[in-house]
Amino acid sequence: MAISRAQLVKELEPGLNALFGMEYDQYDREHEMIFSMESSDRAFEEEVMLSGFGAAPIKGEGSAVSYDDAQEAFTARYTMETIALAFSITEEAIEDNLYDRLASRYTRALARSMSQTKQVKAAAVLNNAFDSAFTGGDGKELCATDHPLVSGNTFRNELTTAADLNETSLEQSLIDIASFVDERGLKVAVRGMKLVIPKELQFTADRLLESTLRTGTADNDINAVRNMGMIPEGYDVNHFLIDTDAFFIITNAPNGLKGFNRSAIKTSMEGDFDTGNVRYKARERYAFGWSDPRGIFGSPGAA
Repeated sequence: MAISRAQLVKELEPGLNALFGMEYDQYDREHEMIFSMESSDRAFEEEVMLSGFGAAPIKGEGSAVSYDDAQEAFTARYTMETIALAFSITEEAIEDNLYDRLASRYTRALARSMSQTKQVKAAAVLNNAFDSAFTGGDGKELCATDHPLVSGNTFRNELTTAADLNETSLEQSLIDIASFVDERGLKVAVRGMKLVIPKELQFTADRLLESTLRTGTADNDINAVRNMGMIPEGYDVNHFLIDTDAFFIITNAPNGLKGFNRSAIKTSMEGDFDTGNVRYKARERYAFGWSDPRGIFGSPGAA
């Protein structure tokens, strides 16, 4: 349905002092704090986790050397989604508007809508991180206590006991990250790099990472996390996270959380010969997800 003069009554009358409602600043490109972005030219992208080899055994004198088999552990798939929105304005509404160029104003609103949708789509990966209905290539949710390994064992990138963000839970998370193993059970050197939190935890995060001394205690102990240079990239607030007490740590494991841009945002317009209405459209294609769950560690909070 086209935007008509009936919906723009005040803009057709003299004496209006200001138009407002579409001038707000916005939280933009927050997905880039979390996801490694790549370009794509396909309907979907797939990434395969390879297992490598297990620990080398002792070779007895005169005995044959042992052989091991490498294999594909699992495949992560990113399926591109097409996001699009349009609006239409009648020819008369454009002609009779007294104060502004309707097209340019609503085109900015269209871009804002597309931008916010992208942030919501990206944040959904974390918002569903503990939901078993949203699984990755290994058949488990993003943050789980039982990610399967080729060796037959499991590893976890979630606290064994869910906890709110505090000194104890943060330190335990960093210890757990340092305990990560690969698909064959060999230790890997992974460390936490950045804390990602909802807006409700920004003050807690700042005290935990930036205080010289320990928080919440009268002792003169140092803040070990800060003193040891843990979480070197600090914290980022994502305003599209829904759970108010869940927190995440992005690690330096390669091929963790990823986003693919299939088609950058494109805008177009066309006029309808019969009605004179002008239509405006924005369209974009992308996907968000993860390949290696070792790229993140999380806790859903105690509640």
